[in-house]
Amino acid sequence: MDRFTRLAVPLALGYAFDLLLADPENWPHPVRTYGALITAGERHLNDGPHRFAKGTLLAGGLVGGAFGVFALLDNALRRLPAGVAVAANSAWVFYGLANTGLVREGRAVFEVLERDGVEAGRRQLARIVGRDTTQLDAQQIRTAVLESLAENLSDGVVAPLCYYALAGVPGLMAYKMVNTLDSMVGYRSPRYEQFGKFAARLDDVANLLPARLTAGLLALLGGSGRGFRFILQYGPQHKSPNAGYPEAALAGVLNCRFGGPNYYHGQLVPKPFIGDNPRPLGHHEINRVARLNHAVCAVVVAGITGLLWWQNRRRRPQLGA
Repeated sequence: MDRFTRLAVPLALGYAFDLLLADPENWPHPVRTYGALITAGERHLNDGPHRFAKGTLLAGGLVGGAFGVFALLDNALRRLPAGVAVAANSAWVFYGLANTGLVREGRAVFEVLERDGVEAGRRQLARIVGRDTTQLDAQQIRTAVLESLAENLSDGVVAPLCYYALAGVPGLMAYKMVNTLDSMVGYRSPRYEQFGKFAARLDDVANLLPARLTAGLLALLGGSGRGFRFILQYGPQHKSPNAGYPEAALAGVLNCRFGGPNYYHGQLVPKPFIGDNPRPLGHHEINRVARLNHAVCAVVVAGITGLLWWQNRRRRPQLGA
């Protein structure tokens, strides 16, 4: 089985499964295993002196371990019938993608907010964001959903696909460990400031290019010159070196305002505003953003497939050579 078949077919099938199934809550998921490993490591190591070194050891060991385990599995699958390898790798791609589930969660918040009111919307929003939702109004709830869709389009969709293109399933699953570590311990709080610093910086580096690619695609597919202007104007102002870029692109496409201070884990985190038009966000706007997220995902999948096909053609010996 050549490299194109080994990578492109599971990519297409995993993408199709994501569209059809999203992320069923009662199914086993490797990220839950990642979470359990991180929780166990944090519980045993995040205490006493040398917390930065301990956190670095945990993060490096788990990311390297994830890559190594899946590299060994990938090598073992190559010795099995092609159908078995394709099926297994399709499942890993499916688990590595979070696009349809993310869009459905965003839609659910908008629908609950519209149907049941602000308090229910706050509870639904808490499923997908890390900020304190208990004091948010309807406008802030909708803003938080759209910010989350933009940011997670980068680290939950585009970045995993980029690392799949670079290093197959091992690259994809190692990146998922990086992202899971950041989401669990990468906080500037007394408990995690030192222990999670390496994990947070590793996530920053891993997402540098995917975040900017996501932003460019959002602006391009959104048909908005304002999106590109917002990327340049507001992207670098965000406290995160990456999150501001896709958020700025989407704010430009929608001609709205994102950002501003929010509470995280009981602490007020100052954030700059992205955009200068604090217009009310309507219920219907989730539909446009959902279509845009799906369009970006489809373009990245198609782009990687095309790149793999081109690489495969170049590797073939020229006829008569």
